[in-house]
Amino acid sequence: MELRHLRCFEVLAEELHFTRAAERLHIEQSPLSRTIKELEGELGVLLFDRDRRGTRLTQAGEVFLQDVRRLFTTLKMARENVKAVSSGYLGILRVAVPCGCIDPRLSAFLARCREEDPAVEIRLTEAPLAEQLRGLRSGGFNVGFGYTTEVGDGIVAEPIWTDSLVVVVSTRHPLLVHKQVPLEDLVRYPLVMGDPRLFGQCNSDLDRLLRTATDRPIVVEHVTSMDMMLMLAAAGYGVGFANAARIGGCHRPDIVTRPLAAPNVVHTTYLLRPDSSGTAAAPAIPLDRFMARLHAQTDK
Repeated sequence: MELRHLRCFEVLAEELHFTRAAERLHIEQSPLSRTIKELEGELGVLLFDRDRRGTRLTQAGEVFLQDVRRLFTTLKMARENVKAVSSGYLGILRVAVPCGCIDPRLSAFLARCREEDPAVEIRLTEAPLAEQLRGLRSGGFNVGFGYTTEVGDGIVAEPIWTDSLVVVVSTRHPLLVHKQVPLEDLVRYPLVMGDPRLFGQCNSDLDRLLRTATDRPIVVEHVTSMDMMLMLAAAGYGVGFANAARIGGCHRPDIVTRPLAAPNVVHTTYLLRPDSSGTAAAPAIPLDRFMARLHAQTDK
């Protein structure tokens, strides 16, 4: 089994079409078919079902694809680690952050890491939740930051920062008559919520509270970033929600925030990490120092 066999398999598994896969690989279709047959012969299993309806992965093929992707991720990390060491770094930490993350505490923490551990290169990647989880499982990311505990098996979600949740409205919104917004008044207006496909159920406390309202809440938009939520709220399209610490850094004259008139409605930021240190694609010591420094900041 050679890497070319695995590369051909990965591309075909993504395309599920021999002609398109061959074009991506810059080879003819016949050599691709032959390579896949050689791989299946060596493994003793069929990796693809091929019939008039097209090409599909078998169950064995789906399992094998996950392992092949982990292998290529490991090879990529090995190349990057070698380059980092040759450039004077002791290693690389790969950190995933949510799309549109503007938490000032994270910025301060990363600045501290650069100051106290300059020999460790920290690479940040902005990624939606599903991509974070795939990367954490494959070794593509060492740690991530998210807003939900719905992370599945193999991933630990550890609470790092907890903040109150505030309502975000335009400067002339009727809800501004309240210093604290009551639930029954809130649900009379359309709501703008985060897209669960990107962030998961990041406002579980809010979701539970909304389900207790007499009237059914109307969500007019699921947004992919805080910037979009702020724009829609400022334009009067709907009522938004935000982490009080994060919204404090947004100096916009066209929005106003109000606390909810309900106790214990919070927004939590979680550190996401593999539950086994064996999946981490970074030297253990830099990762341990990163974790210890984060916990020290959290405990203050």
